[in-house]
This record gives sequence, structure tokens and C-alpha cells, in this order.
Amino acid sequence: MKTYLFLCLLATQTVLAQRPIQPSDVYRLKEVKDPQLSPDGKWVAYVVSTPDSAKDKYDSDIWMVSWDGKESIRLTSSIESETNPRWSPDGRFITFLSSRYESKSTQLWKLDRRGGEAEKLTSLKVDIGSYEWSPDSKKIALVIKDQDVDESDEKKKTKKPIVMDRHHFKADGQGYLERKRNHIYLYDLATNKLDTLTTGDFDNTDPVWSPDSKQIAFVSNRTADPDRNGNTDIWIVDAKQGAKPRQLTTWENSDTSPSWSPDGKSIAYLKSRTREYDIYDQPQVVVVPVTGGTPRIVSAKVDRDFYSPLWSSDGKSIYAMIDDDRRRHVVSFDVASNEMKTITTGDRVFYSLQGSVNAKWATISSDPQTPFEVYGIEGSVVRRLTHVNDDFLKPLTLASVEGFNSKSKDGTTVGSLLLWPANKPKNQKLPLVLWIHGGPTSQDDFSFDLISQLHAANGYAVANVNYRGSNGRGMDYSRAIYADWGNKEVVDLIGAVDHLIKEGKVDANQMVVGGWSYGGILTDYVTAADTRFKAAASGAGSALWISLYGADQYTTQYENELGLPWKNTAKWMELSSPFFNVEKIKTPTLYMVGEKDFNVPPLGSEQMYQALKTLGVPTEFVVYPGQYHGIRTPSYQVDRYTRYKNWFGKYLDNPKMTGTIDTKK
Repeated sequence: MKTYLFLCLLATQTVLAQRPIQPSDVYRLKEVKDPQLSPDGKWVAYVVSTPDSAKDKYDSDIWMVSWDGKESIRLTSSIESETNPRWSPDGRFITFLSSRYESKSTQLWKLDRRGGEAEKLTSLKVDIGSYEWSPDSKKIALVIKDQDVDESDEKKKTKKPIVMDRHHFKADGQGYLERKRNHIYLYDLATNKLDTLTTGDFDNTDPVWSPDSKQIAFVSNRTADPDRNGNTDIWIVDAKQGAKPRQLTTWENSDTSPSWSPDGKSIAYLKSRTREYDIYDQPQVVVVPVTGGTPRIVSAKVDRDFYSPLWSSDGKSIYAMIDDDRRRHVVSFDVASNEMKTITTGDRVFYSLQGSVNAKWATISSDPQTPFEVYGIEGSVVRRLTHVNDDFLKPLTLASVEGFNSKSKDGTTVGSLLLWPANKPKNQKLPLVLWIHGGPTSQDDFSFDLISQLHAANGYAVANVNYRGSNGRGMDYSRAIYADWGNKEVVDLIGAVDHLIKEGKVDANQMVVGGWSYGGILTDYVTAADTRFKAAASGAGSALWISLYGADQYTTQYENELGLPWKNTAKWMELSSPFFNVEKIKTPTLYMVGEKDFNVPPLGSEQMYQALKTLGVPTEFVVYPGQYHGIRTPSYQVDRYTRYKNWFGKYLDNPKMTGTIDTKK
């Protein structure tokens, strides 16, 4: 009896024993997204994407959780994914998009909120991209991209030639664009009739219904050559076939994210600060009368990036999300005074704000120790509603995360994050992973970071540095690298590393560096400038910029920021310093790419790999078949994270930091 009791206790302790996170935990981590508050404010529908190890892909299902968080209900469970849940305004149904069952394309489905089997509303031969219900529950606006009916016919062996005559002719995840445009259609639920609302050789997206269901605001670039600028304007059209759209905004650059006021008299939206195309631009919250007139900048006093402006149900406030120095929070603006009020606080981030019903809002939020979950906001009270990843976290011991500031050699203050492995004394010098975020216009923030946690689990201190070019510190900070890539960013990255060395936290002889996208690009700049790093991992990077002209999707940015390569050749060559200074790179470097990446094509990594191979510097090149800029296949994610571990461990001569690549669960 005593032996049995001892074994039971031992088994319980084994189950509860915590361990470091490892690459195979990818198969246990679920994605929570797209929260949608019901019209009565009692439920939130949301999407859970679960990795399927057998099929090696993600399967998305629709769930809903009660406002008190006490009841969670799974609404869909087909073998195909269901996404984009939306409540009918009368609260009777939840609709979603899926290619489930016999559907060969993504169609609109309707599910009674009380349960039962979903009904397919549309039977089109082409995919539906997105949709929005009219407030009177009678019609649905569909966004559909021009498609060939036989595009999805895999049995058709010989495809039609792809013909382009556009300036912007390719995009990651979409491939070659031709002249296929997004248009808005009206679907009548009573008659099942589909009417065309917009036409023409330009994209029409983001439809938003007026409160009386008579008009639709949408976003479109209808300039003479939309591919050559960053312009988008807000347009308004009567919700009936044949109606002529009316242009509401006339700003030369970006106007996006329209939101109708409850009384239907005004529209809030995001407006860029500069007139010219500029990736470092800053979205501002703006209000304009529906009848037209001079837009009023509501957020003019605040030098930060804003997202997703939405009106409160009483029309007195506009809510939005703000990037602010490693955090993203919900704020509100008083429409009368323009005064900003902070709604959420703390070292965390919020995304996907949606509402409002009686001062209630649905959102998703994450902190450094918790992946994204659904949260409810009511007044100033923030409450967690879901616990989707509790089982994922239960056996894990995670690194601590704290913010730190450093000063670069030119005096610039830089905000960063430091991850410290669990159970490692804080007074011990550790090997360092300098892990660089992409963008550059994004930021490392106080959210759950799987890759950095994996590095820390291997025994490293991990530095995430918000170098100049990043969001969260104002437009001047972000725009400081305009046409000057790989300069101030490297100064900031090295400054943060030197700060950690001086603080006694990092072993200067045991440092590695890596990143993806612009993080991979900066990895090449760093290793060409500093030989202290023992190993590097450059993912989806590039260095010889002139060779990327026409090969990636950034031609408009290049022409606006750098000038034409045959006219401003010196600038293009100057920014290609890692390639032309490749003989200075002594760091063994692992290059990794997605085979179908049109964002930063494999060409950029191939050139650096070939150069290092020619020079005899240890290097390796990994291509993930069928992947775009983001690696989405679960087994490839596991492979990628394991290769980081092995590559870094090999060149730090630490056998504990290497392991066998196992892409199976």
C-alpha cells in the first residue's frame, strides 16, 4: 500500500514537473484571434487555430465564450478551417467563411447561435475574401477578388499564361497579380441575389455600413496609376447596384480604416502624416463629416502610431489602439475636446479591438508569459475571458522578461527587452542571443515571444532591441533610417549589446545574432560591422539591393525612398555594404528562406550564402518548400527553431545547446 501511494505521488510530481520550452511545443501552441462581441454584449465569438501534426497544417475553428468567461462553446469542427466569424446584427446567427465539405472555394456559411448544422449561404465558383453585415440584417457586403473560375481546378494540368502589365505586379502570398482587383458585392439574404457594387481597374476594400444600412464607406486608390503611390481614400456609395461612389477624402497619401459614428453624420478613420509615400509614416485618428469638409485630426497632440479607430455606442468617444514604447494599449479620445484617455495599462499588448455594446469591447491581449487570449473591456475594467493555452503553459518554465534602456554612441536612448532563462542567477554572465525584429516599422513588445523564449530555454540571455526605425517612439524615431539602412540600426543594436556587457549580464566572448526579414537584413549588416558574434542566423534577408529591384514587392518604396537604381546608383551601392564588404564577415552564418517568398525573395540570401561559401566562411542555406515570407507549416517551424539551436550551439562549442531535429510531435 505504501509502495503504491509512493508511486502515485511520484507520477503526480512527474506530471506537474515543469521543463524548458522546446521546438516541438509548436504542436501544442494555439492561436487565438478575431474576437467578435455579440449584439447583446453577452458572448464573444473568436477563432482558435490548432496545429495538426498529422496533416502538418493549422486547422481553424469558431468558438464563443460568455461575457463572464464561465462558458466556452465550440461552434465548428469540420476538417476544413472556419474563419471570420461575424454576428448577424439581430443576434440570431453567426456567419463565417470556409471551404468545408463539398465546397471547392471559400464561401459564406450561417450558423444558428443556438446550435445545429451550418447552412451554406453562397455557392460561388470563386473565393470570398471578407464580408460585413448590414445593420438591418438584410444584406451582406462581400469583398471578392477577380478570379478565373478554373484557378482552383488542380486536375487542369496546363495553366493559362500569367500576363502582367502593371507597375506593381507581384505580392507575397498572392503571387503574380495581373489586373485582378478586389470589388464589393451585395448579397441579399431574402432573395439570394448577388449584385455588383464597385467596378473598375482599382481595388475596393474594407466596406463599412452606415447605421441606417443605406450607404457603405470603403477604401480605394483611384488615382491615375495606383501602383505608383501609397494613396488610398475613403469613398461612400449608396448600397444598391449601379450607384456611383462619392469620394469623401482627398489626402494625397493614406486614408484607411473608416468607422461610422452612431448617428451616421461623421466618419472616423486613419490618416497618414506625410503627403508622399513613406513606410515610416504615422497613422493619425481623424474625423470628417459624411457630407464632406475639412478633416479634424483628433490625435494631433500624440506622437504615436494608432490603429483601428472605433466609435463608442454613445458617439461621444473614439477608441483606438496605440503603440507606445514596447506596449500596445487601448485609448479613447473625447470627440469634443480631443483629449486622450488611457483605457488599458501595464507591460502587455492588445490587438483586434471590436465593439462597442453598452461600453463593452472585445479584444485579444498577451503578456510576456501568456500567449494571446480573448479579453473583455467594460469601462476601465479589463477581464480575461478565455484560457485556450493554459494546457500549453502548464508544464513549461519560461524566461523572465524585463525592459531596459541603453544609450547609443551618438546619445540616442534605445528601449529594449531582456529575456533571462528560468533558474539562472541574475548575477551570472550568460551567452547572448541578439534577436532582431523585422519591419523595420514594428517593435519588440511585452507579448509572448515564442522564438525568444526558445532561445532563452537553451541557456541564453536574449536581447530584443527597438533600434531606430521601430514603432512606439514617435515618427522621427521611426523615420531616422530613411534612405540610410543598416547605419543607425546597427549603432543602436551594438549599443544595447555593449550596455549588457558593461552591466555584467553578458559574456562578450559568447554572443550570437539573428533575425527574420528586416531582422535577417540587419543580421548581415551587424556581422559585416562587428566580428564579436560567434554565429549568425539570417532569415529571409538580403544585402545586394540593386538586385532586388523588380524581384520583390517593394518597387514603389525603392523608387520613392532611394530613387531609380540607374539614376541614383551610388545610393543603392552604399546601402549594399554587407555584400560589398563581405570579406569582413567572419561569422559562420545560417541562411533560411521560404521558397515562394515574394516579400524578400530567396535571391537575397542565395547571394550572401554564395559569397561566404566562396570565401570559405562556414555557412548553410535552408529552403522551406512552398512557404511564403512567413513559415506556416508546423514541421518547418519546428525544423527552423531546432536549426537555430544547433547552429548557435555548434559555434559556441556548447553540446547542451544542440539537439536532433525532430519535426514530428
